[in-house]
Amino acid sequence: MKTQGEIEAKICDGIRRFEQDYMGRGPKDIHTHLLGDLLVVRLQGVLTAAEQQLSESLPAAKGRELLKQVRTQLIETARPVLEEMVQQVSGAKVVSLHHDISTLTGEEIVVFTLASSPVFREKKSR
Repeated sequence: MKTQGEIEAKICDGIRRFEQDYMGRGPKDIHTHLLGDLLVVRLQGVLTAAEQQLSESLPAAKGRELLKQVRTQLIETARPVLEEMVQQVSGAKVVSLHHDISTLTGEEIVVFTLASSPVFREKKSR
């Protein structure tokens, strides 16, 4: 049985691999937080150079909306892959997935709602 920290670290690794495989590059930083039956993943520095250029060159609202639409479509297309990875690591079925990205900060948030809180062992105190 894994600790909470081991589950969070394995989710980070899986999301990082996903970003590299599906988006072409990984985030500069990634953190996962398991909060009961919620799994919150915060990625920083995810925008590619092309995405940054797109969001800066078009009128603000149009560039932002276009980039969000593309990222959302990519996440929705790969949703089964993400859900399978989360279920394998956490042992809990994914009920829903929520996603948003900031074109200003290059930060992306992915929240998984799980059918139950994952069971994990307590970290041994030293």
